[in-house]
Amino acid sequence: MEISIGVVPGPDAVRRAQLAEELGFSRVWLYDSAAIYEDIWMNLTEIVANTSIDVGTAVLVPNLRHVMTTASAIATLERMAPGRLTAAFGTGLTARWVLGKSALSWATLRSYVEQLRGLLQGETVTVAGARAQMIHLPHLAAQRPINTPLLMSALGPKGLAITAEMVAAGTVDGLIDTEGADGPFGRRVQMVSGTVLDRGEDGSSPRVRDAVGPWFVVGHHYVWQQFPEVLSAMPAGSEWLAGIEADRPEGERHLIVHEGHVTDVSARDRQIIDAATDESILGAGWIGEKDAIAERAGASEARGVTELLYTPAGSDVEREMRAFAAATIR
Repeated sequence: MEISIGVVPGPDAVRRAQLAEELGFSRVWLYDSAAIYEDIWMNLTEIVANTSIDVGTAVLVPNLRHVMTTASAIATLERMAPGRLTAAFGTGLTARWVLGKSALSWATLRSYVEQLRGLLQGETVTVAGARAQMIHLPHLAAQRPINTPLLMSALGPKGLAITAEMVAAGTVDGLIDTEGADGPFGRRVQMVSGTVLDRGEDGSSPRVRDAVGPWFVVGHHYVWQQFPEVLSAMPAGSEWLAGIEADRPEGERHLIVHEGHVTDVSARDRQIIDAATDESILGAGWIGEKDAIAERAGASEARGVTELLYTPAGSDVEREMRAFAAATIR
């Protein structure tokens, strides 16, 4: 099983990719959310130019780019770093929420990825009612077919079923999810968050709360987006909601709810962390001492997961990278 790392596209991306390579991680995956991170493709270009590590997209969101633009970006990276890219795609939950939109439908995502696979194979496909093909001349781009592995991000039964169909059809090569779901998915990438505890640390540790916080508060963000009536029953939910409503008018509140998504805890989100019990903090992802994390990684490998994607957060990401590598990379 490969051990990989998730990195935010931004000023620290190249340095963290270089550290990931030094620590023995197999791949660096970059996130895609144009409203809160830098451009994913420009950062991938910098990484492949300054390292030898493999790279991935976790995950690209179709509405952010025309399918031909994505095909051309993949072709460009394949010319620069042949065989080093894996491209994963999803319905864009938070990447669309931060734009005030709901997630894409599975039909939209499936159509986009099917079109993309066809374009990369050199086929002529129909896009928005018109015929399209990569017609780059031989001296202007990597030649088709371009066999970059494509993955689907799926979390529920419908998405998993569609992903299995697309794997069987040869459209995609595998699945990226948070559970390491069993099934006929080919490549199975399991994305996990959390922190490796130092000896004696528990859920009350400020360091642990700092490392876990950016992912922990996503629970409130999700509930606000999907089930706002439930917020009052959550720790600090009513106070947090009152602050959101006081800060921005209706129609603009999504702009602050998702601010700092999985990278930072805002001042308004701090009250969520402060109100959390030690038990709830310790239950927010893969959190345990080195041996416990190694045991969980071994269990994923035994279930057939082919790659573990760790997504560190907090104010000392490089500490998290080093600790997770020490626990899991053999």
